[in-house]
Amino acid sequence: MEAAIVIMALLFVAFVALGVYATVKVAKAAKRGVDRTIDQARRTVEDTTLRAKSFGQTGVAGELAQLRLTLRTSMRATQDALQAGVAEDASLKESLDLFARLSSHGRELDEDLKRLEREPDKSRVREQLGDLRRRTEQVTHSADALRWAARDRAQRFAQDDLSSLSAQIDMEAGALRHWTGSGTEGASAPASASAQSAGGDAFSWSETGAPAPEQPQAITGPDPLRTPYPWEKTARPETTT
Repeated sequence: MEAAIVIMALLFVAFVALGVYATVKVAKAAKRGVDRTIDQARRTVEDTTLRAKSFGQTGVAGELAQLRLTLRTSMRATQDALQAGVAEDASLKESLDLFARLSSHGRELDEDLKRLEREPDKSRVREQLGDLRRRTEQVTHSADALRWAARDRAQRFAQDDLSSLSAQIDMEAGALRHWTGSGTEGASAPASASAQSAGGDAFSWSETGAPAPEQPQAITGPDPLRTPYPWEKTARPETTT
């Protein structure tokens, strides 16, 4: 009796622990989903604001907004391309590591540009525009190089696979057109022609199931020891009246 109580208590504790673990996992997953949604919404709003500033404002403010928008667009496109490609090509893992290092420089540059947007002394900002433009071009050029290299690699693999598949299909098509198989004893014509010219049994590939034309029977009758083909039907016995 005591052993049964102990077992039931252990089972109860195990179920409670399992329930708590599942609840914590679900809560963490929900929190990650909410945080991801909030981050995406914030990025969308910020990109929309930067796009409006780059088109609606002139001078230093407009150029800063354009630099930030160019930087963010290039980095996001490269990140999406590498993350999508690494699932099929493990060699892109090293490219992702390089992009992670590049992202640290990109985030630092984005923070500098954001801080200068709030700088009241526009003359000082104008003095730094040359260096900011150079840094932006350097980061985006590196990001674009990684993205296009990954895409070129994926396209080359797809072309190689298509070429190999086409070659295999051509070989198979050639084999299918080779009419003289091992089952025909020295015949060089297609099966339909040999069936019409020879005196053996004929069969039809017609989808309608129409009977094949009758062939003259041999005087000695069919060989009872001949092994029938699997597609031949058993002849029905003739009835006499």
